[in-house]
Amino acid sequence: MSAPPATSATAPLGKIAPGVFARVIAPHLGAERPEVLAGPRAGHDAAVIRIGAGRVLAVTTDPLSVIPALGPARSARLACHLVASDLWTTGIPPAYASVDFNLPPHFGDDAFAEYWQAMSDEWAALGVAVVTGHTGRYEGCELSIIGAATLIGVGDEGRYVTPAMAAPGDRVILTKGCAIETAAVAASLCPQRLAQRLDEDGLARLRALEAQVSVVRDCRAALRVGMRERGVTALHDATEGGVLGGMVELARACGHDLRVVRSHIPLAPEVREACAVLEVDPYTSLAEGALLACAKPQHAAAVLAALAEEGIVAADVGEVLKGSGRVWIAEPDGSVTTLDEPAPDPYWAAYARALREGWQ
Repeated sequence: MSAPPATSATAPLGKIAPGVFARVIAPHLGAERPEVLAGPRAGHDAAVIRIGAGRVLAVTTDPLSVIPALGPARSARLACHLVASDLWTTGIPPAYASVDFNLPPHFGDDAFAEYWQAMSDEWAALGVAVVTGHTGRYEGCELSIIGAATLIGVGDEGRYVTPAMAAPGDRVILTKGCAIETAAVAASLCPQRLAQRLDEDGLARLRALEAQVSVVRDCRAALRVGMRERGVTALHDATEGGVLGGMVELARACGHDLRVVRSHIPLAPEVREACAVLEVDPYTSLAEGALLACAKPQHAAAVLAALAEEGIVAADVGEVLKGSGRVWIAEPDGSVTTLDEPAPDPYWAAYARALREGWQ
C-alpha cells in the first residue's frame, strides 16, 4: 500500500484515529441486525455474520493500490494479500471477491490489463472467485488508491476467532517483526540510498520482504494447532501504526491490557536501516506482514513450532492481562512505557516525501 494523495485538509494521512472512528462512524452503522456477531470496531480486521445452520460469513474490505515503484503486477499481488490477510484473521479462508476500480484517466488499458491479470492469478492461488464488481475511469481519481475489494468466506460458527476473544493469561506472539511493508517498499523506492548503508546481502534480504507482506501463511500455520481453548484465541494483522499500533488495537478490541517486552519484538538489522533512511520509527511504521496471535499459554509453544515449520520467524513478546485496553511496554533500560492510543503512522509522510524529492 502507498500513501493516499495529499489534500489541502490538515487531517493526517492514513487510517483515521480511533477517536474519530468512535465519534463519527461507530454510532451510525445503519440498521441493527441480531445476526451480526462481530461488526465494525477498533482492532477488528473483519466482520462475522451468522447465516444459519451453524454457519457464518466472514467479510472484510480494504483499498486497492498501485505503488509506482513496484509497477502494476507486483502492486496487484500485494493488494490481494493485504485484503486476504484481514479475512484470514477470522480463521475463515476467503472464497468470494467483489472488486471496485475507480481509475484515474491516465491509467491506460494496458496498465490495467497487467494489474488485473496479476490480480486474477493471485485470487486463483488464494482460492478466491471474483463474483461481482465495478470498473470505471473518473476525473478526480488519482494514484495510488484505485478502488477497493471486499472478500467473503464461509465457515462453521464454532470455528472462527476475533480479537475480542483474547483473554487474560493468553500469550502474545508476533510474526516477522517491525515495519515489514515499510522496508519492502523502501527496497524498490530508494535502493541507491539503501546501498549507502547496506551490503548486497542486506539489500537482498530487504527485497525478499515483498513476498512476506502477507499473513495468510502465518494464520494457516498458527490455526493448525487449534482454536479458542484448544490453541489460538485471537489474530490481528498489524498494519498502519506498526506493531505497537496493532497491539493497542488488539488491547482495545479485547478490553484487556497487553504487557510486552520491547527487546523481544523482532527487528531485523536491514529493516532498522531502511527505517533510518526513511526517518521513521520502525515500531510504529506500516507493518503489513506481521501477525499478532494470542494463544492459550499451554498451546503457545506449539503455535511457535508450527510457524517455525513454515519458516516464519516468530517470538513470544508478552501476555494479556486484566485491564481496560492499554499496552505496557517493558523497555531495555528497565522503565515501562504505556500506550493508550496508536501513534500516527510516519510511513505516509515519508513515502510522499520520497516521491516528491525523487529519491532513488
